[in-house]
Amino acid sequence: MKVYTKKGDSGTTQLIGGTRVLKSSLRIEAYGTVDELNSYIGLIRDQEVSKEIAAQLLEIQDRLFTMGSKLAADPEASKMKLPELHDEDVENLENWIDKMDESLEPMRSFVLPGGHTTVSFCHLARCVCRRAERISVDLNAHQTIDSILLTYLNRLSDYLFVLSRKLSKDLNATEHPWVARM
Repeated sequence: MKVYTKKGDSGTTQLIGGTRVLKSSLRIEAYGTVDELNSYIGLIRDQEVSKEIAAQLLEIQDRLFTMGSKLAADPEASKMKLPELHDEDVENLENWIDKMDESLEPMRSFVLPGGHTTVSFCHLARCVCRRAERISVDLNAHQTIDSILLTYLNRLSDYLFVLSRKLSKDLNATEHPWVARM
């Protein structure tokens, strides 16, 4: 089977279920941004992180593939059985956040992104996650999607922020608080 089909040369692509849509549609933007996020998560996982964090990131990548498949399916035309996101997936993120947060100093101000390359990758992933969430919210306003997708993205951005702080601590990087100029 060849990777290229030439069917998308005119600017359309096929959803799971056979429906053809413009490559610029909200649905394509949503799952394309989730795919971009998944690549950033892989980039973080490729850094020197603990086995525990690497395992969490691998689980997150799996969940993002599930999300992408849900977003890539035409909800009216697809008959394909797809994997599901569950409340337990959100709870995993919350548990991981809580565990990391226990070892961190309380936040007293916003933190400027940076301090170490790995930390910066976390912030980039967090920003892409927020964009995926915004696009998915917009898609949901036009065509209902499963609400757990929105919940998962919202919690994942929190996870990525706390992970950036945890990795700052683990890597002895300096967190620079934002001090507003008045």
